[in-house]
Amino acid sequence: MTALVSYSVTLYRLFCQATGAGGTTQRVAADTAERGERTVTVFFDTNVAPGLPWSFRPVQRQVTVHLGERTPVFFEAANRSGDDMVGHATFNVTPAKAGIYFKKIECFCFTEERLNAHQKIDMPVEFYVDPKLATDPGTADVDQITLSYTFFKSARPEGAQDLARLGRAAPDAEAGAKLFAAQCGSCHELERAKLGPPLAGVVGRRAASVDGYPYSPALARSGIVWSEPALDQWLAGPQAFVPGAAMPVAVADAATRRDIIAYLKTLNRKESAAAEPQR
Repeated sequence: MTALVSYSVTLYRLFCQATGAGGTTQRVAADTAERGERTVTVFFDTNVAPGLPWSFRPVQRQVTVHLGERTPVFFEAANRSGDDMVGHATFNVTPAKAGIYFKKIECFCFTEERLNAHQKIDMPVEFYVDPKLATDPGTADVDQITLSYTFFKSARPEGAQDLARLGRAAPDAEAGAKLFAAQCGSCHELERAKLGPPLAGVVGRRAASVDGYPYSPALARSGIVWSEPALDQWLAGPQAFVPGAAMPVAVADAATRRDIIAYLKTLNRKESAAAEPQR
């Protein structure tokens, strides 16, 4: 009986994570769902428990998203005290029956988090709502979801990570060039087609517009213009962003995508400079 009581909290937490019970959201590595036409509005609610001298708020109060659409949002946390503090965020969604369909890809709530004295940081959460929400008779009527967080002072501060790692660091084009070579170079070159189309000048270009390259029909009729947000969604999950697209590889890490896109933007500037008449 003593052992059962000792493990009951952990077992219940694992049960909730597996089933969505109590509005517990699900953790996933990537968005593997196809984007649907139906939308839901997601509201954000934040709280700080007594004993933790932090402020904590959503940067945006709500977003309306398509089912299956990978969506980044930000939360602001600030340590109002003169001491470094470690917090841990609990979370759930309402209605509770939607918990199993709310999928988090990136979240500050997965680990113990340290915020230095008087430090303020914007923290990302990336999520999507599984399209199965619309086909489950129990959740077919759900068109609004509230994601709630409460930060508590951590009872286990050892080994905490610094929240600063999640901040909106400036894009690094130099790092992006190396990442492009390592992660994209096997399929793409800049000036000529390889397995994929050439990517010099891609930022601002209409999708599927390089003459002679055999694009997938899905991408050819997409009408997408490769803005920075569009490139980010494409790299995060090509099949989810353009169902039927041929590109098989995704870049899961948001910072890596940011730096690769920053590098691709520098190529546009070089092309512009080369096109200017010499005086």
